[in-house]
Amino acid sequence: MARVATFSLHTSPLAQPGAGDGGGMNVYVHALASALARAGVEIDVLTRADHAEQPPVVEVEPRYRVVHLDAGPKRPVSRQELVDLVPALTEAARDHLAGASTDAMHANYWVSGAVAHRLKHDLALPLVATFHTLAAVKARAGIADDPVERSEIERDVARCADLLLASTVDERNDLVQRCGADPDRIEILPPGVDRSEFSPGDREAARARLGLDGRRVLLFVGRIQPLKGVDVAIRAVGALGDPRATLLVVGGPSGPEGEVELARLHALVAELGLGEQVRFTAPQPHDALDTFYRAAHVCLVPSRTESFGLVALEAAACATPVVAADVGGLRAVVVDGETGLLVDGYDPDALAAATTELLDDPGLARVMGTRAAARATGFTWGLAAARLRRLVADLGARAPVECR
Repeated sequence: MARVATFSLHTSPLAQPGAGDGGGMNVYVHALASALARAGVEIDVLTRADHAEQPPVVEVEPRYRVVHLDAGPKRPVSRQELVDLVPALTEAARDHLAGASTDAMHANYWVSGAVAHRLKHDLALPLVATFHTLAAVKARAGIADDPVERSEIERDVARCADLLLASTVDERNDLVQRCGADPDRIEILPPGVDRSEFSPGDREAARARLGLDGRRVLLFVGRIQPLKGVDVAIRAVGALGDPRATLLVVGGPSGPEGEVELARLHALVAELGLGEQVRFTAPQPHDALDTFYRAAHVCLVPSRTESFGLVALEAAACATPVVAADVGGLRAVVVDGETGLLVDGYDPDALAAATTELLDDPGLARVMGTRAAARATGFTWGLAAARLRRLVADLGARAPVECR
């Protein structure tokens, strides 16, 4: 039976998505670990203990454990502090792995990559890496809020990992062009969606549950940070000029600019006179989001960059059409004109026009939602886990990649 050590050092898969550093990556790590465990793989997810009350090990389900490494202060830390903690995290992870027979490591995000890269050489273990997003791609979108070491770490890991996982062709191309990765070592492994949680349902009942009867509901789900483009969604509501439209913003501040961004968004709502039309809602448990997706007439995903876009996929699984920015992985989730609409750039008027097209034509929205839900059935965590299990098994027959 295979044993995989999954690294998720900057945020725990048990943390609340949509708050702090918790987002789609939390969902990805937890769901993939769970699916692998159910397929017979032993999974230890290694994360940093950031609260004093966290137990050393949490048994999530059979064959799936979360291990809290004792490294650094028992509180959330900035990304720069995490870089400084890489040596301590490496030692703590090495101590854990010394007592387990591990077949491969799977590093998620660049901080995890930095630690697993060291251990690959120290322990002669195969390294699988998933970046989720790249500093160079964020910079291209005008977002530069990471430690200066990040880009170099990503290039080093990309060039030395035995296997790189990309969610889409766009991400694969970025790994090759921006990190110098060998294309022969990159596999495209799309994330999945849990159909037991996200599926079509009673829309009127969902709106009534949220107190939105008679409203034209627009939905944004995600962390509050400049990268996610909440400001574009708010301005689009203003451009609609429709007092029946209500935008639900479900999520909390994240990253070094999160609190500042949240304050800026509240000021923008006041400036545009949209206090009755924009509702900020705290991050929700992942299994509670289905009500929000079903209540929405349209889900807005105006991200300035997105390696995949789990929110768009979850909305699609609930038969809610998506209007999204035409960037990165969102092109792989939203089929423009068939399952939703893609918008060039970050123009609120363009986002409003696409949204109006669906709001004013319920038949078109219903057809697109139905197509989206049907297409979403092809994205499952079970399929992702089965493929990853085969890929990890194949690593045992390959010569390890050396740093170059």
